[in-house]
Amino acid sequence: MSADTRQRLTDGFGRKRSSFRGWRGQRPFWGGLLTLLAGIPIMYIPYQNFTLGSLTIRMSTTAGAGSLIIGVLLVVLGLTMWFQPQSRVFAGVAAILLALVSLVVSNVGAFLIGFLLGLIGGALGVSWAPGKPTAAKGSGEGKDEGPGPERAPSSPTYSSDGSSGSDADRGDRGPDAAAPGSGKAQDDLSVFGTASSTGADANHGNGRHRAG
Repeated sequence: MSADTRQRLTDGFGRKRSSFRGWRGQRPFWGGLLTLLAGIPIMYIPYQNFTLGSLTIRMSTTAGAGSLIIGVLLVVLGLTMWFQPQSRVFAGVAAILLALVSLVVSNVGAFLIGFLLGLIGGALGVSWAPGKPTAAKGSGEGKDEGPGPERAPSSPTYSSDGSSGSDADRGDRGPDAAAPGSGKAQDDLSVFGTASSTGADANHGNGRHRAG
């Protein structure tokens, strides 16, 4: 076998395995499998004979064909979970009920083997739900994130000439525009002795006269 043939076989097996995995993920596969397996011992065991030396033990039940009917129905319900996943809830509930009935009809549920398989398989079928497709990575990239947080209005600033307002307002007035109330602000500053650097004016502004 050449390397190309081996590579071709490997690729074909990988594709089949991938497709089977996708098919299995779209239905309650394990619930259907366990339900299908539960019907086999329920159908088989009651119609077999066990021989111990010269003693023959027949495992037939009192219900006649009840074990056969329950086993066939469990197999059908298992296949229903595979090929009709939208009916999984009905199939799961029916499998659980048939497993309970097999305790009485089919030799204690085929010696508890079929009973446990049918019970677990039905529960898995009822609880299964299809998965949601995952969002593609980076799908939100390149989209506008919307307007950013609004900027709070700037608080008014006060300058030494007594004018108030924002920098934009002062820029609109221009450098030559006289600020309202600037003369009054300078007069107020001179009263407290902060605008003049001479001692006499400061004392006069403070309302005190130096003696001598």
